[in-house]
Amino acid sequence: MEGSPPAPGDTLWWRDAVIYQVYVRSFADGDGDGTGDLAGVRARLPHLVELGVDALWFTPWYLSPLADGGYDVADYRTIDPAFGTLAEAEKLIAEARALGLRTIIDIVPNHVSDRHIWFRAALAAGPGRPERALFHFRAGRGEHGEIPPNDWVSEFGGPAWTRLDDGEWYLHLFAPEQPDLNWAHPSVRREHEEVLRFWFERGVAGVRIDSAALLAKDPALPDFTAGRDPHPYVDLDELHTIYRSWRAIADTYGAVFVGEVWLPDTERFVRYLRPDELHTAFNFSFLACPWDAGRMRAAIEATLAEHAPVGAPATWVLCNHDVTRTVTRYGREESGFDFAAKEFGTPTDHGLGTRRARAAALLSLALPGSVYLYQGEELGLPEAEIPLDRIEDPMHARSGGTDPGRDGCRVPLPWTADAPYSGFGSATEPWLPQPEFWPAYAADRQTADPGSMLTLYREALRLRRTVPGFGDGPMRWRESAPGVLSFARPGTGDGSGTGDGSGTGDGSGPEDDSGPGDGSGTELVCVVNFSAEPAPLPPYTEVLLTSGPLVAGRLPRDTAVWLRAAP
Repeated sequence: MEGSPPAPGDTLWWRDAVIYQVYVRSFADGDGDGTGDLAGVRARLPHLVELGVDALWFTPWYLSPLADGGYDVADYRTIDPAFGTLAEAEKLIAEARALGLRTIIDIVPNHVSDRHIWFRAALAAGPGRPERALFHFRAGRGEHGEIPPNDWVSEFGGPAWTRLDDGEWYLHLFAPEQPDLNWAHPSVRREHEEVLRFWFERGVAGVRIDSAALLAKDPALPDFTAGRDPHPYVDLDELHTIYRSWRAIADTYGAVFVGEVWLPDTERFVRYLRPDELHTAFNFSFLACPWDAGRMRAAIEATLAEHAPVGAPATWVLCNHDVTRTVTRYGREESGFDFAAKEFGTPTDHGLGTRRARAAALLSLALPGSVYLYQGEELGLPEAEIPLDRIEDPMHARSGGTDPGRDGCRVPLPWTADAPYSGFGSATEPWLPQPEFWPAYAADRQTADPGSMLTLYREALRLRRTVPGFGDGPMRWRESAPGVLSFARPGTGDGSGTGDGSGTGDGSGPEDDSGPGDGSGTELVCVVNFSAEPAPLPPYTEVLLTSGPLVAGRLPRDTAVWLRAAP
């Protein structure tokens, strides 16, 4: 197996890394029980090395009753037996590192499982006992306490409060099986700091922070009022004290953070990226953006502009374990993403979606900063339709059955076309059903196909890794036709580019007379055609990669190209 350990002095690797998200339960089944596990991941490390990613981000692998896909953690220091053991996790981290792959894990600080030892102790202790101070327990309103303490709504729908037999209510911004922790309590802060140290000691290179803007709550727990500032539980100032203490710990290990921060206010968002807080945060405006040149350019410019004041790199992501898969989303009339807009039976053109997803792959990988790649995106998987009686996601149940939930993007991966269940495991049916057409997307079949999505991703990542100019650094927009985006990344030799994403250029410079391939005095140029007609290409010296064939030297609709061109 090819690969080399990361250079010890490469402390800024995260600024332009390509990070692969592993949803363990659906990645690969090593013991044949129908559930993905760490043994399955270890067996498939060659796939990830050949793909060319830099790091692996694991969604929660901790002990959990799986009421919410592992985001209901019962013990942060124990691997769930369905996935393996702590010793296996340590071995996986070490083996991946030896192959040049760093490991990032999830931390879920807003809440724990209702099976967590703290919550069980709180239930047993009863009202008024100190064990309950670790959570948000309150008496109800109304004559007999029958009304929840406030009107907050769960992120999964329905009330954010559940009443116990002893009359008290407890807060859960997500499912009832996920009670929120009280981050005003010193024991909560101390415990999470110790959990960070526990995993950093085991070689983890970074931590992704789930629901990073929700931890702190207004102690009065007031009713929600639209437009209220500050919000009673989103983006409170106390969060920054928490993350500064975390950053001090991470710095002693050379580890990094990426925050899941959903905030529309860019000024508030960027505060989390100050030099003594989080290293990076997910870019949801780009992920949710529809397939439209103007909207996409605006999202890119806004992202670069909000990161520039603090010098943090942008992150680019097309899909994750919560979001409709890219091929399906881009094949719909409404190609953006909104949780509230999800519904059953949405018409989808998968051919159109696949063309756009291929172009989007080149677009995202050419932008400055780091990229997150969700498992199966390199195979071009569409969103799967899950039979109603097999849906497990609590979002479906709590919506009254109207929301299809997130299981469609979590279906176990197809590895071998001719094997049972597409090679996910043995003959045991996977925990979620695979569509009948899944073998057509299998990794072994795509490996042999020069036109496959997997081949495109492998070549794009190879170029990104070997050609100077990709990754972190400046970019500038070049002049282009309506409905076409064109931007340049400085190649070797010229050092041009403004770095703010706001410049323009005419793309009419003379062709590079040094000959194709050496990059001297040239720029890397990415052109994406969102328009309805084939678009002319700017003068160039070399075509590095296209998401689809050029037609008579022009770029077809819903296609992207990487060029080497004179500035």
